[in-house]
Amino acid sequence: MALKPEPTAPFHSVQYALRVLETVSRHAEGVTDAEIARETGLSPGQLGHMLSMLRREGYVEQTMDGAYLTGESLLLLGTGGDRDQALRDKLQLTLDQLRDSVGAAVYISRYIDGEVKILHYADGPLAPKVNEWAEFRRTAHASAIGKCLLAQLDHDGRKDHLSRHKTARLTSRTITNEKVLFHKLDSQPPTVPVLDLQEYAVGTVCAAVPITAGATVGCLALSMPLEHAHRLRQAADTLNRQAAPVLLSLAI
Repeated sequence: MALKPEPTAPFHSVQYALRVLETVSRHAEGVTDAEIARETGLSPGQLGHMLSMLRREGYVEQTMDGAYLTGESLLLLGTGGDRDQALRDKLQLTLDQLRDSVGAAVYISRYIDGEVKILHYADGPLAPKVNEWAEFRRTAHASAIGKCLLAQLDHDGRKDHLSRHKTARLTSRTITNEKVLFHKLDSQPPTVPVLDLQEYAVGTVCAAVPITAGATVGCLALSMPLEHAHRLRQAADTLNRQAAPVLLSLAI
């Protein structure tokens, strides 16, 4: 299995964010935005957006005189044996905030050893997670998560997956023709959310965006009941814009 070569927008954002964090970490007494821009090569516009996101996530703090210091979140992640738990807590907090922001259950999924796996999620009374009535690992052709992951594989990788998990009609909207499915995957812009409009389950709509870094295929997704379908595209756009903090939580 090989990846398609297109990097995603959140991946680029995380590369920049890590460069900023490395720069701030080197200056224990604080560093100005002008110095950060000079050392990272980022434009004022890129840097301003990045610092705003890093402050919001607690990775950097700004002093009264405008200098930037390492934030509490980043300090917590460097505390030895507590690091793994701190990482899990930070990721869950980020997902909980994203759930509340988009008003829907949210999920992180990865394609691992040829299988679709949901690793983390955040749901709640007002944002119920989707009912897994058919195994997600067997229904990648129908779900937003599955299609988003398959879109990041090359042709042979997709063929291999579907040779092990045959397409099945789950609803009247499910695409079961392999050629049609591959055409839709190839036509999917890498920075546009993948949608599932009752293809996996009647009464549920979903969206997913890729969060690929290096050789890892992953995605960030949301689901909501059909009665909220009028909010889906706006929620999906919000999901896409806020994917970088989630990927950053996974990358640090």
